Amino acid sequence: MRFFTFGVIGCAGAATALDTRYQHSVSHVRRVQPAPIHARGEPGNGSCTPYWMENIKHQGIASFNKNSTQLQLDQNGTYVSEGYQVFRNVKDYGAVGDGVTDDTAAIQLAITDGGRCAPGVCMSNTNTPAVVYFPEGIYAISASIIDYYYTQIIGNPNCLATIRATSNFSLTSGLGLIDGSPYQSTGRTGYGPTNTFFRQIRNIILDTTNIPASSAATGIHWPTAQTTSLQNVVFNLSAENGTQHQGLFIEEGSGGFMTDLVFNGGLNGFNVGNQQFTTRNLTFNNCVTAINQLWDWGWTYKSISINNCQVGFNISAGGPQAVNVGSITLFDSSIKNTPVGIVSARTADSFPNSAGAIYLENVDLENVETAVAGVNGTILAGSSGASKITAWADGHRYLPEGPVDAQGPIDATKRPSNLLDAQGKYYERSKPQYGEVPLDQFLSARDLGAKGDGTTDDTEALNNVILQAKTEGKILYIDAGFYMVTKTIYIPPGSKIVGEALASVILSSGEFFNDIDNPQPVVQVGKKGEQGCLEWSDMFVSTQGTQAGAILIEYNLFSTEEPAGLWDVHARIGGFAGSGLQNEQCPKTPNVKVTEENLNKDCLAAYLTMHVTKWASNLYMENNWFWVADHDLDDTLNNNTQITIYAGRGLLVESIQGRMWLYGTAVEHHVKYEYQFVDTRDVFMGQIQTETAYYQPNPDATIPFPEDKERFDPVFTPSNSTTNTTAPSVNNADGWALRILRSSSIHTYGAGLYSFFNNYNTSCSDIPSEGICQTRIFSIEGGALSHDINVYNLNTVGATQMVTRDGVDLVANVDNNSTYVDGVNVFRVGS
Repeated sequence: MRFFTFGVIGCAGAATALDTRYQHSVSHVRRVQPAPIHARGEPGNGSCTPYWMENIKHQGIASFNKNSTQLQLDQNGTYVSEGYQVFRNVKDYGAVGDGVTDDTAAIQLAITDGGRCAPGVCMSNTNTPAVVYFPEGIYAISASIIDYYYTQIIGNPNCLATIRATSNFSLTSGLGLIDGSPYQSTGRTGYGPTNTFFRQIRNIILDTTNIPASSAATGIHWPTAQTTSLQNVVFNLSAENGTQHQGLFIEEGSGGFMTDLVFNGGLNGFNVGNQQFTTRNLTFNNCVTAINQLWDWGWTYKSISINNCQVGFNISAGGPQAVNVGSITLFDSSIKNTPVGIVSARTADSFPNSAGAIYLENVDLENVETAVAGVNGTILAGSSGASKITAWADGHRYLPEGPVDAQGPIDATKRPSNLLDAQGKYYERSKPQYGEVPLDQFLSARDLGAKGDGTTDDTEALNNVILQAKTEGKILYIDAGFYMVTKTIYIPPGSKIVGEALASVILSSGEFFNDIDNPQPVVQVGKKGEQGCLEWSDMFVSTQGTQAGAILIEYNLFSTEEPAGLWDVHARIGGFAGSGLQNEQCPKTPNVKVTEENLNKDCLAAYLTMHVTKWASNLYMENNWFWVADHDLDDTLNNNTQITIYAGRGLLVESIQGRMWLYGTAVEHHVKYEYQFVDTRDVFMGQIQTETAYYQPNPDATIPFPEDKERFDPVFTPSNSTTNTTAPSVNNADGWALRILRSSSIHTYGAGLYSFFNNYNTSCSDIPSEGICQTRIFSIEGGALSHDINVYNLNTVGATQMVTRDGVDLVANVDNNSTYVDGVNVFRVGS
């Protein structure tokens, strides 16, 4: 068994004590592996290094929760709320953690305390976030722990807490030791799986070994969506003959991201189905089947290690006449001492015709008799010794012409050396948790004068505390709360900033950000020409009310040492309490023809969500969701009522030198585009995901934001639609999901580009092969200046044309019907 502790170096002046270190050179990024497990304490032996999160002042608030808006100073000079508490230590609620006492009720109380959003009762809520902390210990439970909406379950990364099932564990109280969304009497899960956001589990060991091997025990039940993560979790399952245990069970949702997971034993380590997911650094030991893929549209697997299992991947669900798996993308991985690597249901005449697509790249095999097995026998042979799959694909290919239905080797990607580590793998780096950094190396934003109450102007205070932390070489902890700002917040090079587990929000407000002709950054990372490093994690940037000129994040930093990193840094535009952009202010109007004259200008909520400028370079992004709200999360009717909010542009990358990594990113519901790359190069992306704005083409992408030539806005042909009803109409003026302009060496390992609605009507996507929600969705422009572009397992919904190059449609959806999506296994534009 192994688990991980994380830290990084390279941000000047910031003190860290580290297990995992990274060094950068011109040709590659080198990763030194973590110290061995025997160097660290085991749960329950009292030898763990204290974790700063456990001991720091707990003064975060839920700013718009009526029960926690008032703060008082206690006798220790700490601000505490009168009512609702964000941080909860399970031992404060009576948990013992001695491995003997039944801690079920105490843990559940820590989760539920404060009138929180319960499954089956509440669909979503942003007023009751919680951090549920597990100190070192072994916590015995006899029934499922029911997870709640907007909950972060966190242990000490220096010594992971164990949640262990008792021998009399009830398998009927829930599904899993932790049940993320229990089934209700209706037969449905407690939360809508595609709308279950804002949750984490990290630094925990889950142990089902006391449950009989013949019982269907589960570690975590996790039907979930964006802004969610599992990190540094170990699953100890029964490895006895006939075991029915499973580590992670997912049957639905729209994810999502996971990293640094270990599965020991079990019938299935992974037993999963979801629209799309990015998973990285997973280890499977002694499982019967490491990964049983129930269904998906696209799933990206990076740095997977499968050891001593019977089957690596089983993606044969549904069989050849009803293939349930759209695609898997597997790279930089290894399968060892496992007779069968992958079991596939795809055949020459399987249905749907492009489903079951496989893309493999840089996969090491050792003692794997059959690399890929099909219903008619071996598809790709393995060997008893060591071998490598350099690149192999099964599915529809466009190079860039097609479709060609092909199965077999393919030329490997020309990987830029500056995106790789010393082993030639794409660089990766887990979110720093600063596990061994002493408490005195942290500064609290609230201690230093910022209020975070959602009403006080925190601009000056927040700028001051960020500068002070950087100057003193300390890590800035931004306590939970909404920090309203009326001018730009500047983050200098060398900063390290960590929020309180997705409950810390920088909230722009006021006229400074409301000039559509003079947009301003809400958060500015570095200034033109500045060099250095950055670590920023677990925070939101949002807007309040009309903010037609707000650029939520302007990123200018040129990182000369380690890649700078943004982990779980999200944008949430509207749809939450305190935003002034909810159903009351921004209702949808599908039965009204929306024009420049009658458009609701009070709901112009952002100009641009994130801009990576031409001076920036060397940026690592992981699990970032840039979301323009399509529904009201705090709807008083509790039914996720749809709303109409306008934000001009999603993620714009103009970096001349490039060198970017995007793991598990998603951008949704912007007017003109979701992702746009201009005059850049050397970009890695793993399972990007988009959705077109639900209201388009009413209005279409030509309004309400005028063309910005300086930022290379696309030029749209206005829609010819004159409908003022909910009837769908094909048009040429919906926003692009992905636009690449004069850029090169762009490598995408999984993409889900979705257009579900036409003026809020889903009939256009009910039959995906007809694809009439929008005409085009992915554009490559710039002639020969756009080259060396690779997309593996591209999946689209509702688009008639899947790829367009310089105005010429190259890939028609009707030729590539997959599961619900339309899928292309390999799309390439060469040198």
